[in-house]
Amino acid sequence: MPLPDSLYLSFKSPSLLVFLLIVPVAVGAYVWFERRREREAARWSSPALLPNMLVGSPGRRRRIPAILFGIALVLLLLGFARPQAKFSQAKNGATVVLMIDVSGSMGADDIKPTRLLAADAAIAEFVKKLPSQYRAALITFASDIAVKVPPTYDRNLLIRGLPTKPQLEGTGIGDALAEAVAVAEKAVGPSKPGAPHPPATILLVSDGGQNAGKVTPMAAAAQARKAAIPVSTVSVGTPGGRVHQTIPYGAGGKTVPLVQQVPVEPKTLVTIAKLSGGTYYAAHTASSLANVYKSLGSRLVYEDQIREITVGVTLAAFVLILVAAGLSAYWFRRLV
Repeated sequence: MPLPDSLYLSFKSPSLLVFLLIVPVAVGAYVWFERRREREAARWSSPALLPNMLVGSPGRRRRIPAILFGIALVLLLLGFARPQAKFSQAKNGATVVLMIDVSGSMGADDIKPTRLLAADAAIAEFVKKLPSQYRAALITFASDIAVKVPPTYDRNLLIRGLPTKPQLEGTGIGDALAEAVAVAEKAVGPSKPGAPHPPATILLVSDGGQNAGKVTPMAAAAQARKAAIPVSTVSVGTPGGRVHQTIPYGAGGKTVPLVQQVPVEPKTLVTIAKLSGGTYYAAHTASSLANVYKSLGSRLVYEDQIREITVGVTLAAFVLILVAAGLSAYWFRRLV
């Protein structure tokens, strides 16, 4: 069974934690009893003869059983309040669909070395850190759409499929998002009453709005929400972005350089995230892009599970009691 990715402790009956007030009372009673025992021993013995009567002093060892008994008492009292652990854990069958914009504007160098290459580097690190029980797919899009890597557990295959060059084409976000929803739905299957499909999510990386395709981004986002597949979006770039391109000119294979302003357009990405139930992120530098993926790594397709652990806590308390009693009996021929 995989270890939980995070763990939180709560109580079903927190009001019963008031019984923990017994602990300081018990500690005070133990200290009083020990001092009384020492006074009684001093009253009936001669200090001058004690060095001849004692083989050795137990020192700090005499406190160990009492400390173990004290810890056991705390655990037993916590058990009254019915502790429960909340696990945030990856679920088998969960799927992440990665969407990367490869339109011409992704070649802008306002994020070094380019928007696309910076996105590649951040996504590669994100993929490496995905829990092993997740599947991931890769879709690239400009005017056309390509499912570069279907849902797979092979991280290296995904990283090798990352695009390195933008295309001299427009951006069809809506069509690409509709395709991503279809890929995710096929991977996790339909939901049934009382048996929802495994969690699935879509991560969309782009630098702007739509200027190609037939499906509107809003319609595709609504489709994702209906399928219970949230879409988190990441806008890559700055308002001052520029792309340097060469375009064919005339006959003979001649080309001319072209510098075009390509400011980031986050409005569409904000709308998609809001309509689908996902989260929008803005990345203006390579380092901020890396931080976005760190944040996404703690959010994507994790599932909360709550499990009562009263039996385990109580069992641990009884084990400590047995250990403490055994040590005390072995060392001092008494229980405490």
